[in-house]
Amino acid sequence: MLDFDSFEILSFDCYGTLIDWETGILSALGPVLARHGRRAPDDKLLEAFADLETEAESGPYRPYGVVLRDVVEGLGRRFGFTPDDAERGILAASLPGWPPFADTRDALRALQTKYRLAVISNIDDDLFAGTVRSLGIEFDWVVTAAQVGSYKPSAENFRQALARFGAPVGRVLHVAQSLFHDIAPAKSLGFSTVWVNRRRGRPGTGATPHAAARPDAEVPDLRSLACLAGVA
Repeated sequence: MLDFDSFEILSFDCYGTLIDWETGILSALGPVLARHGRRAPDDKLLEAFADLETEAESGPYRPYGVVLRDVVEGLGRRFGFTPDDAERGILAASLPGWPPFADTRDALRALQTKYRLAVISNIDDDLFAGTVRSLGIEFDWVVTAAQVGSYKPSAENFRQALARFGAPVGRVLHVAQSLFHDIAPAKSLGFSTVWVNRRRGRPGTGATPHAAARPDAEVPDLRSLACLAGVA
């Protein structure tokens, strides 16, 4: 069991952990496919997103808005249609409006009474500026891929975050939904980790690739995390 009193900082992945990105992704992409007479089951569409996003992030760093345009281009190739320019930009355009999970705001406010809070996210700063307004709190640190120049699962994102925190790694708990993007690289640097298993009871890994990482603890949502931390 984790000793939640031993931590002073909680760092969070954002999209998939705090923000319901699967709902956002499906809400944006479903109408695009429909306009071209194409349909795909939700899990297949999310799986395609995971594959294409990982591929688009694997080379030299490019802004996340560009990555998302590549994802839509790739979906067109995969499902047999040619997106127009507006459709290529639909994910980036809709992202600032993707909703927080129902438990996110209350849990963050409760956790902030005990810990300093950070975000480590594969995002552009301008896109996150729209998201943070919906979260309703001010984070102590926000570390984006745009600032670091690389995308998780690169360990560099976590190294730079830890340097900014100015705290020993043993005082930081990283909280995330993606085993692939977050839990595996954070564990490799000695972070304690909590896996927020938002897909508990559903097959597959959704919009994130499979990974075999082992977190230190698992919760179904952030309310459960706040309970474990003794602030709910």
